[in-house]
Amino acid sequence: MGKLKIEDLEKISEEFKRTMTVREGGGRVKVTVHMGTCGIAAGARDIMNAFVKEIEEKKVQDVILTTSGCAGLCSREPMATVEVLGQAPVKYVDLTEEKVRKIFEDHVMKGMFVSEYALSIGSEKIQ
Repeated sequence: MGKLKIEDLEKISEEFKRTMTVREGGGRVKVTVHMGTCGIAAGARDIMNAFVKEIEEKKVQDVILTTSGCAGLCSREPMATVEVLGQAPVKYVDLTEEKVRKIFEDHVMKGMFVSEYALSIGSEKIQ
């Protein structure tokens, strides 16, 4: 490997900043992927990666992507909660990468929750 140039360091710095914004920054939407042992066993890592991919492809800067432990609904994993600023949180269950794309497009980008994948909104069960 050759010596690093200033441009290389700037690229590394920008990539690091983008990653930290995705995980810790402030934003209009917060997405929490539930990654307890049951969630991970059910495929939560793939769901997390699918959200990361959507954020990167759409170059979204105002979405916080984070994780939590078990949400207590092991049979409905993998799960994620989407919180849009000014709206009640929505818990999505039985997720797949395809469902993540739909949730990201409709809920994260447009503010319209996807009822067919949602278990609850706020503290109310909708299914």
